[in-house]
Amino acid sequence: MYKRKSPPKFLLSQYSALLYTRRRNFCVFDRSHRWEDTKVYKVLLVDDEILVREAISAKIEWGHLGFELVGDCENGKAAIEFLKENPVDVVLTDICMPYLDGMGLSKYIYENMPQTRIIIFSGYSDFEYAKQAIQYKVAEYLLKPVTAKELTEVLTRIREKLDSERTEEERIDALQKAYRTYTKNEALIISKTLSRLLQGTQAIETSMEELKEFGIELGGAFYRVVTTDIDVYSSLYDTNDELKKESALMSFVVENISNEIVSDYNAGIAYRDSDSRVCMLLWSDNPKEFSQEIQVICREIQKTVKEAMQLSVSIGIGFCVEKLEELPKSYESAVATLKYRYTKGSGQVYDCESPMSCGNLLELEQDFKDIEEAAKNQQSEELMDILDHVEKWISHGYVTRNQAVSWLRQIMMIIYGVVRRANEDFQMDERDIGDVMESRSFTNAMEKVRAYVKRAMEAMEMAGQSSGERWARLALEYLKKNYGNPSLSLNDVCEHLNISTSRFSSVFKEATGKTFTEALNGIRMDRAKQLLRETSLKNYEIAEKVGFSDPHYFSIAFKKSTGLTPKEYSREK
Repeated sequence: MYKRKSPPKFLLSQYSALLYTRRRNFCVFDRSHRWEDTKVYKVLLVDDEILVREAISAKIEWGHLGFELVGDCENGKAAIEFLKENPVDVVLTDICMPYLDGMGLSKYIYENMPQTRIIIFSGYSDFEYAKQAIQYKVAEYLLKPVTAKELTEVLTRIREKLDSERTEEERIDALQKAYRTYTKNEALIISKTLSRLLQGTQAIETSMEELKEFGIELGGAFYRVVTTDIDVYSSLYDTNDELKKESALMSFVVENISNEIVSDYNAGIAYRDSDSRVCMLLWSDNPKEFSQEIQVICREIQKTVKEAMQLSVSIGIGFCVEKLEELPKSYESAVATLKYRYTKGSGQVYDCESPMSCGNLLELEQDFKDIEEAAKNQQSEELMDILDHVEKWISHGYVTRNQAVSWLRQIMMIIYGVVRRANEDFQMDERDIGDVMESRSFTNAMEKVRAYVKRAMEAMEMAGQSSGERWARLALEYLKKNYGNPSLSLNDVCEHLNISTSRFSSVFKEATGKTFTEALNGIRMDRAKQLLRETSLKNYEIAEKVGFSDPHYFSIAFKKSTGLTPKEYSREK
């Protein structure tokens, strides 16, 4: 049992109630919530025509829309002087004005008052004006004449955006205040103690004594550690200092949600393990129901976080242990299971005690062979089909990031080897493999591999005729060196060139006008004629030297080629 001498302050404090109270279905990150108090936003009107300023001032129901027209100016220069002393939320401005036009004013506001919204109304529909308006973050661009209805609709949209930003700022401010309070109270000490206990960096007796000081007693015959990681702040995504700071606040909310749900089940305690991760130490006396109960708790946490914060979390469940000394084992396995998120995707629950395998590796090895064969034959569509199968095979199994990246790198090297032999100019950019290795998700990595394969196949196709001629040249060189081997075959040459027999036969015939057999016999006959002219070797000796194990067959082949027997040819030399 999880026993306390008094209610936990870090669960029942005011900030906890403010941030998350499931029973009242309210959270500061509930995007649908609207604040009851209203803010009147200040507006400055800028136009060189006084009649236009008076008309807009009179025809718009400013107060009803939540705005107050605090001033009007006849040009951009006067507007800047006004804004220096009287900041506003919205500026409505014409473009064509003396001294300083609307674009010049927009540039000043963009550089000095980036929170101020700009609405431009003009008689010009020129694209250059629209382009500048985008550059200076102009909220709305209206063409004159502007009706009261049009301007009212625009102001309504602006009001909604301003309200949304203000509400979010107030929510973040409330969360930051609560977080500052949290870091100073007992919850921080409890988290550190639990962290040392689960990671095995402190004696169990010491940890238990520290927890008892806060009225916490761990109880149960079986224990499991559960880790909850906020996906958007994890290694799957790019992070910066701002996101890291935000992740600490978000994990604080997830911790509160987790603790309330775990308390409902009287199953354990939650604490923050890092900036983006929350850990739970759960226990039970019933091993049969333990795993099922944990799954229910995890799904409820995921559902609540999604509804309250519009964020997904991935959860890893560690091994079940019976001794507190074994808690580090459960903790490490819980963290390790989150590695499968790279290929399986975010927002999942990973239980290390569930059956996990990466499929039959022989199937993947066959895919690698098929990839090489398809590349040799320039079968781009078939290549993409094989890559689809590889992606499906890896994502359906339990594969870590390192394993997946290693296999993808192997595929890229296979493709590179095939294309390089066909096109010596083809190079692999270091960024090709680097981009795959640094991809935040397996899906993204596969996209980069496909792009690389497509580029490689295009390079191979562009080589076209020249690659066929090169293969033919290399094949002839190989034949001239090895024609004396009686067992020399088409397969030997293709294996040497690393090209399929069907592909080789096609390009060789196209490049030389001969079949492989015709070319080999031609080389052998040329060498035989040379030996007959320049030596006194016997027929059987010459036959052996040019690759014929049967002298009689050599004589037949020689006469077929020259019209003479070897003996007749020798007499005429």
